[in-house]
Amino acid sequence: MALVVQKYGGSSIADGERISSVARRIAKARDAGNEVVVVVSAMGDSTDELIKLAHQVSAQPSDRELDLLLSTGEVVSGTLLAMALETLGYRAVSLSGAQAGIETDSRYSRARILRVAPKRIMSELARGNIVIVAGFQGVTSEMDIATLGRGGSDTTAVALAVSLEAKECQIYTDVEGVYTADPRIVPEATKLKKVGYEEMLELASYGAKVIHPRAVELGSLHNVSILVASSFVDCPGTIICKEASMEVRNKVSGIVHDTNVAKVTVIGVPDHPGIATAIFEPLANADISVDTIVQNASIEKIADLTFTVTR
Repeated sequence: MALVVQKYGGSSIADGERISSVARRIAKARDAGNEVVVVVSAMGDSTDELIKLAHQVSAQPSDRELDLLLSTGEVVSGTLLAMALETLGYRAVSLSGAQAGIETDSRYSRARILRVAPKRIMSELARGNIVIVAGFQGVTSEMDIATLGRGGSDTTAVALAVSLEAKECQIYTDVEGVYTADPRIVPEATKLKKVGYEEMLELASYGAKVIHPRAVELGSLHNVSILVASSFVDCPGTIICKEASMEVRNKVSGIVHDTNVAKVTVIGVPDHPGIATAIFEPLANADISVDTIVQNASIEKIADLTFTVTR
């Protein structure tokens, strides 16, 4: 019996009707003879609503309390999906990230997964249950809840696929796969049947929002095939897998754009040792990721330095 990990994003489970539809899709995978582990995001925009609510009662909520609050969104999704599956006649159990054995560091709102101890998940699978895991979260060594940041549910799904040695990690979203360009902007864009990890990592890093770069990176590290497909229509998606050999793979797989980028130019930068550290170290300390860096030719040991950051 093969084991598959499926992940459903917020738009796929935005209301009761969509949750029931997802339950039917999961049931098909179970009927096909698979053991199924499902990772869920929070419903619709509920994470944003929880953040808004937190700031209504506190101008500066503590990181610990905010993470604990935000983790409830995925727990709600998981329990409702388990109920929907039980209504269809399937045994299902929902688990929080902590119950599923997802251990993280203590960097609230941007935690990293240290390890996955899937004993509870394997035990539930052995009982014949479909296992629903709340994505986006884990537990620290101090038994506090920490969230993984935006896109954390994708990372959760791939991490579970790695630890459970799953046949495949399936990411279901509101798009039908990975396209050569954004079809909303370029109507002639075509869907890719396959794309390599490195190419997908570049596409995801520069604006393709179908899957988070951290999930692609983790899949590449452990050679886990990732399917990106639509939860709304039954059609083939895109497989993210090991690259083809250099001579046969496409020179260009796709074009992406990102409007959420700011360009910063520092004018009149002295050309002497240590100046780059003085500029970029404060950004690193604030956890601000710098992307493209361009420096013009130095004239009389003075230059302009331009770089981009996420807005």
